[in-house]
Amino acid sequence: MKILAVDTSTTSGSVALCTEDRVVAEWTLVSARTHNRRLLAGVDRILADAGWDLEEVDAFAVTVGPGSFTGIRIGLSTLKAMAWALGKPLYGVSTLEALAEPLATASLPVCPMVDARKKEIYAALYRPGAPGVLSEERPAAVFAPEAVAQWVNEPVFVCGDGWLQYRSRLREILGDKLVDPGPGYHGIRAGNVGRIALRKMAAGAPSDPVDLVPSYIRPSEAEINNPHLARSLA
Repeated sequence: MKILAVDTSTTSGSVALCTEDRVVAEWTLVSARTHNRRLLAGVDRILADAGWDLEEVDAFAVTVGPGSFTGIRIGLSTLKAMAWALGKPLYGVSTLEALAEPLATASLPVCPMVDARKKEIYAALYRPGAPGVLSEERPAAVFAPEAVAQWVNEPVFVCGDGWLQYRSRLREILGDKLVDPGPGYHGIRAGNVGRIALRKMAAGAPSDPVDLVPSYIRPSEAEINNPHLARSLA
């Protein structure tokens, strides 16, 4: 089983090629440039480096949010087009779940945070359950960083660019209850997106690219400024 996985939901973009046993190749870059300027080039390069043809890919995986509205649209529309054109399944993965995935074997709950702009964060809370698998304890939501204090009553691992943006303020509120696992855990790696997609495949999750939609959590600026648009998208 060969999977092409992509994340474009934050300023960090990532592409990976995965099998059931390993991440064959992975490319990740934090950049202010928009993802549409490098995503397809990244896919072409990683396929060439691994010696894979796109037609060999058995399934696709992509983060669907929450995160950057533009970034999510770029990744989702690109992978939907590939999957639909090749008649292959496409699996959507939560940005926050993908961010928390590397800590699935940790001894503490995990609170991934993504910068939502407007002085807010997207966050969720996961708890290690079955070996190597996180269970969602609190679903993704958007709020002021200080509101995390309502979720945290024990030590938790925190990760993501939302944590990096507001860690000083959060430390003042929660102190040593917030455990930073280190620099390697604050960006989303497409290899983890692929790993989650493999579990979804094994569980028989829906995979029709036509039906996959973004998970924005909050309305976009266009919807806020145009109520008619918001109703049409509901």
